[in-house]
Order: sequence, then structure tokens, then C-alpha cells
Amino acid sequence: MKTTWMVWALAVLCAGSAAAQGVVLERVDSFRPLPTGIEIQSGPGLLCIRALRDDVLRITASPTSTLPDQGSWAVLPESRNSRFGVTPFADADSVGFDTPLLHVRVRRDPMEIEIQDTQGHTLLAGSQPARFFADDRKGDLGFRVSMHMPIGEHFFGLGEQAGPLDRRGNAYTLWNTDAYRWQGGTNPLYDSIPFFLTDTAGISYGLYLDNTWRSEFDFGKALRNQFSFGAEGGPLDYYFLYGPTPKRVVKDYAWLTGTAPLPPLWALGYQQSRYSYGTEDELRGIADHLRGDHIPSDVLYMDIAYQVKNRPFTLDAKKFPDFPAFVSQLTDKHFHLVLITDLHIAYLPGDDYAPFNSGAAGDHFLHNPDGSLYVGPVWPGPSVFPDFTQQSTRQWWGSLYKTFYDEGVSGFWNDMNEPSVFDSPTKTIPLDVVGQIEGPGFQTRTVTQREIHNIMGMQNSRATYEGLLRLKPNQRPFVLTRATFAGGQRYAATWTGDNSSSWSHLRLSTPMLESLGLCGFYMAGDDIGGYAGSPSMDLLTKWIEVGSFNPIERDHTEMGSNPQEPWVGGPAQEAIRRHFIDQRYRLLPYFYTTAEEASQTGIPIMRPLFLEFPDATPDRSPLDLTAGNEFLFGPDLLIAPPPYPDELDDYDVTFPPVPWYDYWTGRLVAKPAPAPAPLQTVRIQPTLAILPVYVRGGSIVPMQPLVQSTGQTPQGPLELRVYPGPDCHGSLYQDDGTTFDYQRGEYLRVYYTCESAPGRLTLKIGAQEGSFPAWWKSIEVAIYDWPSAQAHATLNGQALTGSTYDAADRVLHLRIPQSTGAQDLAVSAN
Repeated sequence: MKTTWMVWALAVLCAGSAAAQGVVLERVDSFRPLPTGIEIQSGPGLLCIRALRDDVLRITASPTSTLPDQGSWAVLPESRNSRFGVTPFADADSVGFDTPLLHVRVRRDPMEIEIQDTQGHTLLAGSQPARFFADDRKGDLGFRVSMHMPIGEHFFGLGEQAGPLDRRGNAYTLWNTDAYRWQGGTNPLYDSIPFFLTDTAGISYGLYLDNTWRSEFDFGKALRNQFSFGAEGGPLDYYFLYGPTPKRVVKDYAWLTGTAPLPPLWALGYQQSRYSYGTEDELRGIADHLRGDHIPSDVLYMDIAYQVKNRPFTLDAKKFPDFPAFVSQLTDKHFHLVLITDLHIAYLPGDDYAPFNSGAAGDHFLHNPDGSLYVGPVWPGPSVFPDFTQQSTRQWWGSLYKTFYDEGVSGFWNDMNEPSVFDSPTKTIPLDVVGQIEGPGFQTRTVTQREIHNIMGMQNSRATYEGLLRLKPNQRPFVLTRATFAGGQRYAATWTGDNSSSWSHLRLSTPMLESLGLCGFYMAGDDIGGYAGSPSMDLLTKWIEVGSFNPIERDHTEMGSNPQEPWVGGPAQEAIRRHFIDQRYRLLPYFYTTAEEASQTGIPIMRPLFLEFPDATPDRSPLDLTAGNEFLFGPDLLIAPPPYPDELDDYDVTFPPVPWYDYWTGRLVAKPAPAPAPLQTVRIQPTLAILPVYVRGGSIVPMQPLVQSTGQTPQGPLELRVYPGPDCHGSLYQDDGTTFDYQRGEYLRVYYTCESAPGRLTLKIGAQEGSFPAWWKSIEVAIYDWPSAQAHATLNGQALTGSTYDAADRVLHLRIPQSTGAQDLAVSAN
């Protein structure tokens, strides 16, 4: 093996000696129309723009006459190979082509890219389409692309950045980093997702840079009228995704890089963790306390204390003397167990440690440039690191889960996979450490950490996900990863890493999770209560309140911190926390339906307001810029935590321009006035026990009776809450929550619509799609803002009796039988 690395090192030196010191694509020297785009020669360099669809372009450039094409870890093969025919164009000033939605122009001299929509709006204009430069002593060619940045253009994305949702005015480095106790403004963090979307006066596009090297994005920090992006090596290969709405851009990005799979239903339940529950008795006590206090919950986590000397894939039999029986006991109580398995493997040559021995025998670890194994210190002490860019290594890693998975463990948590290395000035593996790229879609070649560092976490979680699928092909895997890359949503959920127990970190959690959702990770969460330090009881309570409307709600903290389970702090605090967790479980039909939509479209569960209301403000700027820390939970619930949650000052909730109802009381609280009237607001006096939640008028929200876990069948009717308003509709999706049988038709889907006028409402319930049986025998229809107890109702033309009326909250209740066929419910107050 050492010969391979010596040949590779010689090739690098030769490439470095031949590399130009700098190449700028300055003018169009010649061009060649293509059936799907255009190819342009500029000096020694080449620029190619191709249409993959009428609204998606791929733009590649090279300092030589050969375009980069080394495969992609993020872009789906079918999307990358897609082609769309174009109409070419050329005149004295520019060359280019048209699609039905886009005009693509490249100015001849100086060369500038301009992309417009068919209404003449300039979407993207490049002041410097490509500039290549020699990077340090390695012979790698870095690059920079600069674009004009109009006043009023806003930028969103790049994953979990710790700061405002809008990236304008800031610059970011993408280099996966173990950032313990990160703070607002800390950069880089754990993931690298080189995708962003923009909004200018309600018109949006997205840009994805398909490059795994260390990259940088500057949104007007260096130059006030310019944004730029680049990397210190690798291909200049990026994708332009046209909206014109932000929701369309997010769907385009999902088409490009894939959607996160539908998670097991239990992953939407409350999750309890800490570093560490170290023994059977301790974790059993946590499970019994949750059940005894009637705190709905589904998931328990075990951090590294369960292992022998922190060695992954081991189990300390002294702490867990009968692990299979213990897991079975938790399963009987409707708990799912998730185990941590860090990326590294303890370096134990000559020891009876199977993960190291089998990994070494299969040549599955990274090497130093001289061919020796790279060894770095982590939790087990000296450790080696799997070479996850090899398909054979990913298959080996996946096989390591067999024992735990056979014993009933439900999911796995891949941590420390930036990868993190202790006692290193860079906190990670040295840049010259070598691995192999091998597998379908790639040329087999030797690479350094410069190229593969940012995808180590993604490929780690991929290996875990694919391994679990091989072990149990009809069971949905659950994998949680700390580090990832674009496209990593196909394999794992994620969280925001080692945050702190502070009010500012609670506030930061909302834009961070919204941004992850925009970047494909609709299953994302943070450490509720904060990981580093110990929260005050009020902070823990408020965090659980907000976290109950996050995609993942996991309470987690570090070793040595105070306990922060939901009951800590006394009965009054516990009662508030339980109330909000209860609501999460009552909303599971709505929540799971939203998750299924996300798995199909990429539209996230937790959404910034502008995703649903791109034209809400008079100047068409994103509503989130002025709406504090508000966010949407699914399409219809508006969550409005205090903008500064540690302060007791009154604050305004700003409503998008549709009717809104108070979720807790059902009362109509906002009706939009005709434009150009300002957006409606309501003044809130914050209290510990209250989190303002509102429901969009025109929504139909399915809910269920309270359960203590997702494994418990609800007892009673399905509740349909009907909130009259424009374009009134809703839907419901159900399946078994654990298998892939839904892909074979074993699911339940129902669409609902309603039409209303003063004193009248018609609810149409569509026929059930799919063969999965409903757990409910009847449906409780609750109609909000109903004027009086007077109600004449018919179901499919037949009189319906037995309605009740809540006069205080103006809610009419009717009970109808469950049916797989379509039903029409008509109600009149006359």
C-alpha cells in the first residue's frame, strides 16, 4: 500500500509544478452552442452552462480546457445527468441561450454572466464569473466567483450558522469543526452545506456549490455591493435553481440533492438524553419516572459511558449485565433506545477488539502520507479513523451494528464525526492524511483530508444508515449525526451540537433550525436546555415549550451538569413542561402528515414565515426580518416565542395577511385588512407558562387523544379542527410508523376542504387513499368562530344531530362516523 501513496505524492508535485499561478476568465474568445447550453473558451480556461431543466442550470468552469467531472457526493445521479433542450442566442455583445423560464446571457468583453427571468428581472449577474489562483504549497488551484448584490437582496441557508437567519452583511467558512461551547457568531460549526437561497422583492433563486473542500461565502461583508463564494481547491461546479418563490427553490434543491426519508413515527416523540446515563438501573429509573409522571416520551439515549473504556461497539457488562433483557424491558414500556457510536475506532493492535482487528484486516482506516496508519487521540485514547469514502469501508462499518440491532436497539447516534481529534491545533485530522475514493459514480483515486474532510460525517452517517437497511430491510433506520454535508439529509437527522444553557442559545435555536430545514434537514433539533452548563428552571421550562414545536425534541446535557429532566425543579415547573409535551403528542397526526410531505417535497417541518408568505410585507421583503423569532410549525401553526426570552417586556406578534386564531382558546385574533394596510399585530405580555401559538385561518388540523408514547393506540375519535378562512384545506397521512410497507400501498391519506360564509360551512372529506386501517371509529369535527349554538347539520344529505357548542370560545362540535368513502358535512346556523 505504501507504493500507492508514493505515486500519489509524485503526481501532486508534478501537478503543482504545471499549475498556472492564476487564471481569470476575462472575455469570450470563442464559444460553442450545445443542445442543452453553451461552452465558452476564455484564454486557457473553459466555462460551460447547461440546462438540466427549464429552471435549473449547472455552471462549471476550469482554468484548463478540461471541465471537472469527478462525481458528486451530494447531487443525485439522475438530477446531475438530466438535460433540457435550449434555444441558443448570439449577437455582437453577448452569447447565451433561453429556456421557457430563463434568459442566460454571457457578455463577451469583459465576460459577465447574467441570468434573467422572462419578465426581465435580473436574478444573477456575475462581475467575475471565475478566478482561479494557486493555493499555498500543495499545487491545488482555488477559485473565487463574484456576483453583483442588489440593495434589498437577502440570503438564507448555509446550514446551522449561529446568527441571524439573513446572511447578508456576513461572511462564512464551511469546514466541519468540533465547536464545543460555540456562541453567537462562531464560525465554522459542525456542518458544511454550500447552498443558499436569495429573496429580492419576493423573487427567489438558489445556488448550490458542489465542492467538498474548505469553502467561503461572503454576502457583502468585504464589498457592500457584491457577494462571492469560492474554495481552496476542487471543482468550480455550481447549480442555479430558479423559483420564483422560495418554496419552489427548496423543492428544486430537494430534486437536486434528495429528500430526507420518512422517519419512524417514534422519532417525532419526546427524547431524553444526557452524557451519561451509565447503568441499567439509572436508565430504567429515568424510564419509570417518565411513565410514572405521565410525561409522554418515546426515546432514551445512551452516551459513551455504556462502553468499555469509551471504545465504540463495546458494552460494559458490569453496568449492563443482561443487555438484551434490558432493551426488551424498555420496549415493553414503549421506549426506543438510541446508542452513540462515535466515528473513531480505538487503536488496539494485538488486543481482542473486533472493530479494530476487522478494520485493519480490510484496510479500512486512513493513512499518513508514508502509508502508516494515522492515529489520533479521542475518547478511547489513541484511535484510528475509517476511510468512509471507500464503499467497502462503508459496508464494513454498517456490519458492526448487527449485534446491537439484533438485540433491539432502535437507532444510532454518530457523534465526533467532523472528525474531532483531541490535542490537535486544528481539532481534526491533519490535512495531508490520505484516503481512497472508491465506489459507483467515482473514479478510484487517492485523496487527502483537504478534499474529504467535509464529507467524513456525511459518509459516516451514510454507512450507518445503509448498514441498518441491510440488516433489517423493512425497518426504517434512525440515525442522528453531528457533522454532515449537502445531501446528508438522505441518511440522517442532525442537531446543532454543543450549545450552552443560556437564554441567548434558546433564541439562536430558531434561526439555526429554520436554516437547516431550508437546506434539506427537516429532521433537526438542538440540545433542549443546553448542553454546556446547567439551565435555570425557567430557562429549561421555556426551552421545552419552544422545543415541543421543533422537529426533534431531545433534552440533552453534558457530564457534570445538573439534572435537567422534565420533572426537575418541582411540580409547578413539571406541570408546564408536561402540558407542552402533551400538545406535541396531541398534534401527532398533523405533525406526521407534515413530515410525510417533507419526505416527498423537501419543504421543512419548521419553516420561516417567508416560505409560506413570500409577499406578505408592503415592500415584499421577507417577513421574518421584522417578525422577531416567530416561525411556522408545518404550514398552519405560527409559534411566537419572545424575541428576547429572558426579558419580561411586552412584545408584538406580527401576523401574515390571513386570518389567525389563538390555538389555546380558538378565538379569532387577527383579520387582514385590504392592502396597503399594515400587517396586523397583537401585543403579548410574556409569562412563563404561556407560549403564543396561532392557527392559520383556512386550515383543517387533525389531532388525536393524548397518548403516552407513539406506540400506544389513541383511544377515542380523531379530531378535525376547522378554522374557517380563505382556501380552506388540510390533509391527514397515517401508516404503521416503522416499516416501508407504505411504499406498497399500506398507508392512509385523506384530503379535506371547506367553504364558509357567515353562519354556513361545508366540510368535504375525501375518500381514503391507501389500505392502512384507521385507528379511530368516529371523527370529532370542531368548527371555530361559529356564531351561536344554532346548528342545522347534514352528513351526505342526511340530518345529523347531537352537536354541542362552547359559547366562551365560539366552537361548534359535531361527531360523525369514520368512513373510507367521501363525506360531505354541511352546517348552517339558520
